Amino acid sequence: MTQLVDVSHQIAAGMTTYPGLPGPVIEEHISFEESQANYAQGTEFTIGRISLVSNTGTYLDTPAHRYRDGADLADLDLEKVADLPGVVIDAPHGGERAITAEAVKGIDVAGRAVLLRTGWDRHWRSEQYGSPEHPYLAADAARVLADAGAALVGIDSVNVDDTSQQSQGSRPVHSLLLAAGIPVVEHLCLLDRLPETGFSFFAVPVKIRGLATFPVRAFALVR
Repeated sequence: MTQLVDVSHQIAAGMTTYPGLPGPVIEEHISFEESQANYAQGTEFTIGRISLVSNTGTYLDTPAHRYRDGADLADLDLEKVADLPGVVIDAPHGGERAITAEAVKGIDVAGRAVLLRTGWDRHWRSEQYGSPEHPYLAADAARVLADAGAALVGIDSVNVDDTSQQSQGSRPVHSLLLAAGIPVVEHLCLLDRLPETGFSFFAVPVKIRGLATFPVRAFALVR
């Protein structure tokens, strides 16, 4: 028996995903009442409009997010984001923020979606969620995953990189993974509902030329 597990956040008008970025505006473009003039009696439709920055909700980064000549959403092969065998790696206990190379060494990640389970999603839509004290993937661990052939890396935290002052604005994990053509999914949730292995992962964005990031409906098919 298989089970579908949704591991993406809901997008709502005005919500904050990443501190400093504007929330989405969701509104009606054509109302049911306005549409009635164009259809037979009793037939009506509504069409909505949404304005959002592409880093909203649970979203996927392509290489173009970091590199000017990188592949964007329209270049993204489905094999990189759909029906990937998945593996969950837990963040260390004891308050450690960084998931280091030690935590990922020896795990079979080749061709897999590697999902980093930190539990930080419990702070979603709170001031704590965007705190620079969030968990992150260390650069040495990103190198291990890239060298081992990971297909995708996702995390249930506000950023896969360290964003505290000590990082000085560097983003080594994004740089390493996206240079290797490995998509990154941030702001996942409910990873506690997934087993360590035995599932397939999906995080498919819209196919848009000229955009580097976009929200996804991320989910797992647990077998």
